[in-house]
Amino acid sequence: MLSIPEAVDHQVHTAVDKVDLARDPGLFLVRTMLAGAYIGIGVIIMVTAGGPLKMAGSPWAPLVQGLVFGVALTIVVIAGAELATSSMMYLTQGALRRSITWGRAAVVLLATMVGNLLGAMVFAALVHFSGVTAPGTDPGDSIAWMLEHKAAETNAQLFFRGVLCNLMVCLAIWCSNRLRSEGARITAIFACVMVFITSGFEHVVANMTTFSLGLYGDLPGATVGEMARNIALVGLGNLVGGGLLVGAAYAYRGRSGAVLAAASAAHGTSAAPEETAHPALEPVAQ
Repeated sequence: MLSIPEAVDHQVHTAVDKVDLARDPGLFLVRTMLAGAYIGIGVIIMVTAGGPLKMAGSPWAPLVQGLVFGVALTIVVIAGAELATSSMMYLTQGALRRSITWGRAAVVLLATMVGNLLGAMVFAALVHFSGVTAPGTDPGDSIAWMLEHKAAETNAQLFFRGVLCNLMVCLAIWCSNRLRSEGARITAIFACVMVFITSGFEHVVANMTTFSLGLYGDLPGATVGEMARNIALVGLGNLVGGGLLVGAAYAYRGRSGAVLAAASAAHGTSAAPEETAHPALEPVAQ
């Protein structure tokens, strides 16, 4: 397992790579659109696997939905794509370490959000025309139920559910980047994603697909205004959860650990066990 300072250093390098990638607008757009579509896959498997349970009133529906949604973030990590929610952590750490500027971090994050939205809308259109989420089907009724409940949530609820969601999403990425085994990485991702889906937290990119499906299907609760409210509040909450609670927290912890290791070496003593150096491992970038 990578030490905390090593993992932070790798993620700072990833933030620099994201900024460099944004200098190629065409490639950057493709990578961000793919991430939006990949998260959309999670929405679809969630309503097709858990929708029948939800419509039947089964108490197991949230758990099943949480267990299957992990495939979405796993695809993002393994296939490689630019996802806004994990970028909130990476870019924050890069800016705090002064490897990139705050202005550049903000521009890249905004561009990632736009690309994710376009990808989600294109993917949702394909699903809509396939008829998989048509009205009267369990997946379609599940989407309608989700939209009605999202529209009923207050601004504060959307924000704080966004905070809690990206706390878990970025913990999934952070943990997977520290781990050495591919199997362990995937397990960590599925476990953390299960928590936020089962608990009903809000993910801004997943909501892009959900609302797009609602708009295409003219479902109750799906309006452009409601979609904008959701993206703005949940996106802000996601930024706090991923950027502050995970990104900034570990950038500070990693910096302290690096200083401790240097001081220990200078005095001929050993660093704390969790700060012991490990062989370099290239973390998965998304």
